[in-house]
Amino acid sequence: MDDRLFRKAMGQFTTGVTIITAQVGEEVRGMTANAFMSVSMNPKLVLISVDEKATLNQYIQGSGQFAVNILNDHQRDMSAYFAGQSDNIRSIDFQWFAGMPTIEGAIVKLACDVYDMKTAGDHLLYIGQVKDICLNDGDPLVFYGGQYHQVTESVQAKSSDV
Repeated sequence: MDDRLFRKAMGQFTTGVTIITAQVGEEVRGMTANAFMSVSMNPKLVLISVDEKATLNQYIQGSGQFAVNILNDHQRDMSAYFAGQSDNIRSIDFQWFAGMPTIEGAIVKLACDVYDMKTAGDHLLYIGQVKDICLNDGDPLVFYGGQYHQVTESVQAKSSDV
C-alpha cells in the first residue's frame, strides 16, 4: 500500500485540532497536531504523537513537560501557522497556564508532565500526566478529509444531551 492511500484513509477519521507547546529556557516551540487522545483516568494520562524529525521533541525532552491546546473553530490561522503552512513570521503572545506556554482562546488547555515516551515507527509517542486543566467556552476546530470543518448544530445538540 502506498503512503498516499494510507494518508487518505486516516483522513477519514474526524479529529479535533491541537497545538502542542513546550519551553526550554526562554524559547517556546509549538506544533499543530491532531494525533492526540486520552489514555487513562487514574492517573490522568493523554498521548501525543510527534514526528521524530520535529524540533518540538528537543523541547519536550529538555523540559519534561508539554501543553495541549485544543483549538476553537475560529483558530484556523493559528493551526496553519504552527503547521508551517504560513510564510508569515509572527510574534505569538503565549498565555501562561500552570507554568506552561499556551494558546490564547483554546477551548481546552492541558498542562502535562512527561510520564513515558515510546518510539513507534517514525514518530515519538509521549504519554503526559495531566497536572492542570483549563476549560473555556467555544466550539472545537475539527479536521476531516484534509480540510477544516465546523461542528454542526445537530451534532452540538446531540452532544449536550449526553
